[in-house]
Amino acid sequence: MINLTTGPTGVGTRPLRIVLPGGSGQVGQALARHLQQQGHHVTVLTRSPYSAPWQTLHWDGEAEGPWTETLQGADVCINLAGRSVNCRYTAANRAAIYDSRIGTTRLLNRVIASLAEPPRLWLNASTATIYRHALDRPMDEATGELGGYELISKRRRAPDTWNFSIQVAKDWEAEFFRTSTPRTRKVAMRSAITFSPTPGNAFEILLNLVRFSLGGKQGSGHQFVSWIHEADFARAIEFLIDHEQFEGPVNIAAPNPLPNREFMEAFREAWGMPNGLPTPAWALEIGAFFLRTESELVLKSRRVIPGRLQAAGFNFEFPTWQEAAQDLVRQWRTRNN
Repeated sequence: MINLTTGPTGVGTRPLRIVLPGGSGQVGQALARHLQQQGHHVTVLTRSPYSAPWQTLHWDGEAEGPWTETLQGADVCINLAGRSVNCRYTAANRAAIYDSRIGTTRLLNRVIASLAEPPRLWLNASTATIYRHALDRPMDEATGELGGYELISKRRRAPDTWNFSIQVAKDWEAEFFRTSTPRTRKVAMRSAITFSPTPGNAFEILLNLVRFSLGGKQGSGHQFVSWIHEADFARAIEFLIDHEQFEGPVNIAAPNPLPNREFMEAFREAWGMPNGLPTPAWALEIGAFFLRTESELVLKSRRVIPGRLQAAGFNFEFPTWQEAAQDLVRQWRTRNN
């Protein structure tokens, strides 16, 4: 059980009231399930309430309503709201991606600042994409360099789509920290891709490539992949709740990012597929166009490490991709056989 001791007297070890705005996506549901199983009272704020072991309540992410009452006296708010970035970056989609993050964060800032008894902790989603395309060295919270218009080769700067993602991340965190909430501790979660053996997750998408002998390197294969197993993501959230020293940005990623070539090789070994056809960058661009997504999700090098979590003593259950891939494959096979 989480021990949340924030506040003048502390609350000791007890079930917590946790509110998850935008918690109806894959990561949100996995986290809600984990926290509910730990004995906490979980409320998911969603545009489309659904039947679940936890409470779900309607909100539109744009205006105050009855949902604000769930935050009064709550222990923790975990905001995961944001339109999926798995799409083409058209003007309409860019506006939806931006507004669904910055707008909801601005709304929550206004509501939480107005409460007589606000949550003691607010964890707000952010992204490891905020760091520059990094091949040379890892990016932690203290020394990592934020991205934007950097050179990604001797003659080429980061494409516009990459710069858009980085600017969204920067504006998202700026909006989060803009309003003072002295009674509410704030943490921006710079999360890597969370892998889960569930339909539609990034794990299943890549697994399908491996299964059909298409799981070779993507692009040059030199770009780094930052990732985290869903179990460690949930445990990291608990750790952040339980340790008061955490404020500001925190990287939530496994401690061992690896080049795409090695990442896909370990994936094939976990599945038992001896080979996989490589996909050159030009083919990825064409495929991304027809799949209505962006090649950035594969080609940008994300070499992010969890400096603050490690310094505080957090132990990863799955520190290497080899271990994580084997566990995820085992779970996937159990669920689908």
